Amino acid sequence: MTSKVVYQGKLRASSTHLRSGDTFHTDAPVDNHGLGQAFSPTDTVATGLASCMLTMMGIKYGSREGTLEGSYAEVTKHMAANPRRISKVEVDLYLPASTSDKDRKILENTARTCPVWYSLHEDISKDIRFFWTL
Repeated sequence: MTSKVVYQGKLRASSTHLRSGDTFHTDAPVDNHGLGQAFSPTDTVATGLASCMLTMMGIKYGSREGTLEGSYAEVTKHMAANPRRISKVEVDLYLPASTSDKDRKILENTARTCPVWYSLHEDISKDIRFFWTL
């Protein structure tokens, strides 16, 4: 088993990663009857894409010269109705300017082939931008 999720009431859930004991909470968003005081479940999906991209790029770059430490992503999630669902995820990745052109191509391909990318439904638009500015 990977995790345990407990409904806390008032549209909030607490999730525990069983191996580490790490926890986080989700809350329904304000536009869907919630308080919006934590990530919504769909926020965690969109954020998981960026986290997976950075993690996989870190794994790939770990065998090369340089580091991705300090790199970050900004995530914007768009929702659609009928049925309510994620329709688009925008991810802006900020990465080291010192990365060679060859490594940039490798890392961009790595990001676009991470496990979460392939796990998201093909109807979810993924707009990924790379900024080599750090």
